[in-house]
Amino acid sequence: MAEDWEAGGFGLYVHWPFCAAKCPYCDFNSHVTQSVDHDAWRNALVSEVERVGTLTKGRVLRSVFFGGGTPSLMAPKTIEAVIDAIAKTWPMANDVEVTLEANPTSVEAHKFTAFRSAGINRVSMGIQALNDPDLLALGRLHTAAEGLAAFDIARSTFDRVSLDLMYGRQNQSLTQWKSELWTALALGLDHVSLYQLTIEPGTAFGDRYKRGKLSGLPNDDLSADMYALTQDVCAEFGMPRYEVSNHAKDGAESRHNLIYWRYGDYAGIGPGAHGRLTLQGQRHATEQLRMPTAWLLDNDRTQEEALSGADQAVEFLMMGLRLTEGVDLDRYTRLANRSVDDTKIKELADLGLVTQKGRNLFVTNQGFSLLNAVLRSLLND
Repeated sequence: MAEDWEAGGFGLYVHWPFCAAKCPYCDFNSHVTQSVDHDAWRNALVSEVERVGTLTKGRVLRSVFFGGGTPSLMAPKTIEAVIDAIAKTWPMANDVEVTLEANPTSVEAHKFTAFRSAGINRVSMGIQALNDPDLLALGRLHTAAEGLAAFDIARSTFDRVSLDLMYGRQNQSLTQWKSELWTALALGLDHVSLYQLTIEPGTAFGDRYKRGKLSGLPNDDLSADMYALTQDVCAEFGMPRYEVSNHAKDGAESRHNLIYWRYGDYAGIGPGAHGRLTLQGQRHATEQLRMPTAWLLDNDRTQEEALSGADQAVEFLMMGLRLTEGVDLDRYTRLANRSVDDTKIKELADLGLVTQKGRNLFVTNQGFSLLNAVLRSLLND
């Protein structure tokens, strides 16, 4: 009988922890450093690929994602060495997706051809905004013109290019966001990730917000209007939402992220990288050492925690209901050894927040804007 993870597939996440500068909204594990020993990092990442490969022999690898940090700062030969090690370690799907997150500076854009030769076949570009004052406020190191120029280079180099934009920025109006979104989608994208700016504790923006120094953030009504507008405009361009913040033309969805949302298995390597791995029938949550120096010098880099069936069921529901395709309630029952409360489903359905077809549960358009409340209702006993 197939193991549960096979419903979502198997992927690999590779974390590069270094950035040229720390963006004030970023709470990811990223670090600014004057120099990087690329040879040492190349060897360590290859070693981790080989170690994880011994635990997961024979699995078909469906995706690889180089995230960060800013992995487009990696040396192309480091990317090539890691991908070569991956190809020697796992059988790879015929349509394997190999994604690199990239900042759209001119320096990094000029490396795109080398990245393609190394084995990258998809780029996710963090443009974030299309006007210079907002880019400056967000701590970005590129102008709007540089971002669009880098996108043109990426599109001429790779078959698949995704764009990240952030809305709900300081003093941004609904009209301004509509204009910016139209400009982005008119570029001929097939995938776009559209995130509302969130103020996270421990970030520079979080510290400013606590001191009352971060003005012009949207209220709840404007935030809701921006989210609704986003759905309408993307639908007009034939790029409907397939996940809360992600839109794509048919067939252009992020295969790597679908592994997460469909609750497959994925290995995480690199400082602070998380994973979910089923080993000898038991799914584990994995996390690697967070600090780059410690990670590089310590061969014992990974902490593991066995996940109970109940824990897995919660994660499955939280991830799967982010997708417009919804979740299989029978799969939840197999993991949790109990069913979702039908009474709660009916209450949410009566409110227009979810709908059920057979044993599949979906969040409605109205429900997506209240997804956290939907999840709390379904998961709280």
